[in-house]
Amino acid sequence: MKILTVDIGTGTQDIFLYDSNLDLENGFKLVLPSPTMMVHRRLKQSLHTRTPILLSGHQMGGGPSAWAIEEYARAGIPVYMTPSAATTLNDELEKVEALGIRIVSEDEVEGLRSKVESVEMKDFDFELISKTFKDYGVSLDDLSAIAVAVFDHGNAPPGVSDRQFRFDYLDERIRAKNSLSAFAYLSNDVPKIMTRLQSVVDSADELPCPLIVMDTAPAAVLGAGFDPVVADRKQKIICNVGNFHTLAFRLGEKGIEGVFEHHTGEIDLPKLEGLIRKLADGSLKHQDVFDDMGHGALMYSDVVFEFGKDEFDVVVTGPRRGMFTNSQSTNSLRPYFAVPFGDMMIAGCFGLLAATAEILPDLAKSILGSLRGGGGRGVAPWDNPA
Repeated sequence: MKILTVDIGTGTQDIFLYDSNLDLENGFKLVLPSPTMMVHRRLKQSLHTRTPILLSGHQMGGGPSAWAIEEYARAGIPVYMTPSAATTLNDELEKVEALGIRIVSEDEVEGLRSKVESVEMKDFDFELISKTFKDYGVSLDDLSAIAVAVFDHGNAPPGVSDRQFRFDYLDERIRAKNSLSAFAYLSNDVPKIMTRLQSVVDSADELPCPLIVMDTAPAAVLGAGFDPVVADRKQKIICNVGNFHTLAFRLGEKGIEGVFEHHTGEIDLPKLEGLIRKLADGSLKHQDVFDDMGHGALMYSDVVFEFGKDEFDVVVTGPRRGMFTNSQSTNSLRPYFAVPFGDMMIAGCFGLLAATAEILPDLAKSILGSLRGGGGRGVAPWDNPA
């Protein structure tokens, strides 16, 4: 059984091909530029030619791609976007047009293609990933499932903060099902308000198997929990320091006890440690994070999580986890850098696997056997070329 997992962040897209016949450490993996970085680089390279550009396709991750599109428009170069692609910049299309970008209908696209450089926007490109694996002699024709993670603010109504909207959504999901896997869905079950998750589904036509989509941060935290040192602790705080967002979950035997999320570029280690300490003692307030230009915080327990009882205080994962190595303070928290199955960068993929096991129970025995150390035959890829 094979499952393709793709964790799409701001800097990279991390890809892991699970094969139930192999130990997880022998699974094939790729760490590649993220789709938003690919769009960013392409536009930066084209900027000097001043060629008009047409962006069509689907809503995708913003950040670098949005900055490059806006720079194009500020330079006075014609920029055309279809409505679905334009929501990458803002769900309110009049605000996109205010940047000097022209919104064009799908009917107008064909007439423009000969006059512009065309860029298709989407987070998940199965055809490209499949081709990459095929070039190395690995077929994706026999997949049992595909699982993809992206970060989704959701489609906030006009006048409502997208940061507040996201945290209202997180609160609703946690109260409905107190589990990190509550943020994963079979493709047909994605809430309409989660437009980026839905765009992944819309862009993935004619897949050979079921598709699961999930939020990136819970996927990373769920995956980090399979580090054997972390798994042994019944209560823990796991912090994912991403390229764009930093999120920490406080987890206990009954599930999620608290969570906060901030923008990585807005914090340093002392600020982050202060938030983690408040998360631990139960005093963290939503406004503590939201008023500091972060997303917010939620607490579901006022019981104090005590530091100092174990050899580390906080579990850390994510591509910016090096933030925790830069402190000389004697009062800093003691981090443990999680490496599930020997690879921190693929933590989100392992979280996607765990969520897939819950959503597709027919696959659960093999997946959970592997994640818990009992799966795989201990063979190397060359012993099982199929």
